[in-house]
Amino acid sequence: MRVEVDQELCISCGTCIDACPEVFEWNDDDKAHTIVEEVPSDLEEQAHEAVENCPTEAISED
Repeated sequence: MRVEVDQELCISCGTCIDACPEVFEWNDDDKAHTIVEEVPSDLEEQAHEAVENCPTEAISED
């Protein structure tokens, strides 16, 4: 599983970072971004939760 944050849609709410800090963190623009290429299998549920709970649908998953 891969996830990506669209920087144009991100509003810096932090929901994804709260849900899965092992996959998401803040970048220099104070927007969320991914810090892994592939989401480890044991974190897929949390990453999916982040995708589902993003208020602007800025996170996509493959």
